[in-house]
Amino acid sequence: MSPSREAAEQLWRRYNTDEGLWRHALAVEAAMRHFAEKAGEDPDVWGIIGLVHDIDYQQYPDQHCSMAKQILQEAGWPEAFIRAVVSHGWGICSDVEPRSALEKTLFAVDELTGFIQACALVRPSKSVQDLEVSSVKKKWKTAAFAAGVNRQVIEKGAAMLGMELDSLIGETILALRKVLP
Repeated sequence: MSPSREAAEQLWRRYNTDEGLWRHALAVEAAMRHFAEKAGEDPDVWGIIGLVHDIDYQQYPDQHCSMAKQILQEAGWPEAFIRAVVSHGWGICSDVEPRSALEKTLFAVDELTGFIQACALVRPSKSVQDLEVSSVKKKWKTAAFAAGVNRQVIEKGAAMLGMELDSLIGETILALRKVLP
């Protein structure tokens, strides 16, 4: 049985207090819900996995994904949910390769949501509401901009999904418009 959104948030807050991480969790949740709806999948399941994907990051950054697995197992979460969370760190802090559409989507949008938010913050409006793909692509080419975002992971995620990068960016912007100013 799937944990509720409320239970997922309570568990997340047990391990995290950082509001920046919370905003990231909400952004990834929104992206996952959006892509689930497009794929005809359960947006609640995909959203909850997006919400908790970095549950261990604040307290255990050096054990990211492995501690998430432990936390979610101890909380009695379904194995498929745990696998999805762990797979988002594939090639970085996990050897669990994303296989399902859900896992590939999480892998692709995790870093991308942060990049899009960074792009929005340097706009006069500071908003995703008027952000266009072309603006994101312009910043994409500037290595010093949001230098901590691994663009190769995003490109690999788009390829795994069989999506053009521009399409992945555009759909993620649409998702974030639902939850961000």
